[in-house]
Amino acid sequence: MEAVIPALAALMLVFGWDNRVGYSSEITGQPTRLTQESTRLIQEVRMNIVVANGAFKDGEMIPAKYTCDGSELSPAIEWSGVPSQAKSIALISDDPDAPRGTWVHWVIFNIPPRLTGLPEGVPHKEVLENGAAQGINDSNEVGYGSPCPPSGVHRYYFKLYALDTLLALKPRATKAELENAMTGHIIAQAQAMGRYKRY
Repeated sequence: MEAVIPALAALMLVFGWDNRVGYSSEITGQPTRLTQESTRLIQEVRMNIVVANGAFKDGEMIPAKYTCDGSELSPAIEWSGVPSQAKSIALISDDPDAPRGTWVHWVIFNIPPRLTGLPEGVPHKEVLENGAAQGINDSNEVGYGSPCPPSGVHRYYFKLYALDTLLALKPRATKAELENAMTGHIIAQAQAMGRYKRY
């Protein structure tokens, strides 16, 4: 594993936080492959993950509440350590284990950098009250598409990006369009992963 850049603070995601004692773990995010420049600048950003009781720990099973077998709510996400030069935050959630290739579950961008998280159950609106815009998932719907794997255990990644710019993208942008717009603008990133299997 490559060295973490000391100048970048750690990013933290919290899923389904509450007032009870949670769990904590530490993983290392993967370097971006969008540009050589981004890879050189970022290398790896360490991310601490805390999951409260009733939600899920990084790498563990996602509760049905956040899937097609439950309420289909997006999980609450919280982060910290966003670099001071960040102008916006973006998030992509996808499933690399889908039968026909990676399936996109959530695209959201231009999240104000002053925010430290997203609440549970983000509405399926193109533009949220906080100013963030949501793209379309691979079900051609705006907002969060809940896990609903046809068979086996699938992995669902939540990838967070701190950007040095506000993106000139319209709502309903695709993952590919977001990744293209982020090229050369990522100053920190992190990810978390949950698993799900239908029974």
